[in-house]
Amino acid sequence: MYAIIQTGGKQYRVEPGQVLLVEKLLQEPGQELAFDNLLMVVGDEGEPKVGTPYVPGAKAVGTVLSQERGKKILVFKYKAKSNYRRRQGHRQYQTRVRIDRIESV
Repeated sequence: MYAIIQTGGKQYRVEPGQVLLVEKLLQEPGQELAFDNLLMVVGDEGEPKVGTPYVPGAKAVGTVLSQERGKKILVFKYKAKSNYRRRQGHRQYQTRVRIDRIESV
């Protein structure tokens, strides 16, 4: 069984037991979290349920494992022949989530 969820403007294919790194969510580590925006659910029989845009009554329930910061990226601005250079770093906040179960109606 797997599902396609939408969170943080991105879509993820999730299965029970999978650990996922998503955009920062407000829950604390150890709290349970439910993703209600399921675009598609495929059961054990292999029959998909596709939402318009979301599958009604379906949700993926997970546990927040940790709040982290991602890998540093460098943002470098440069203009030729004018001695203009700006370097800036950025680290995105992220949440690590373990998917416990997928509930479908």
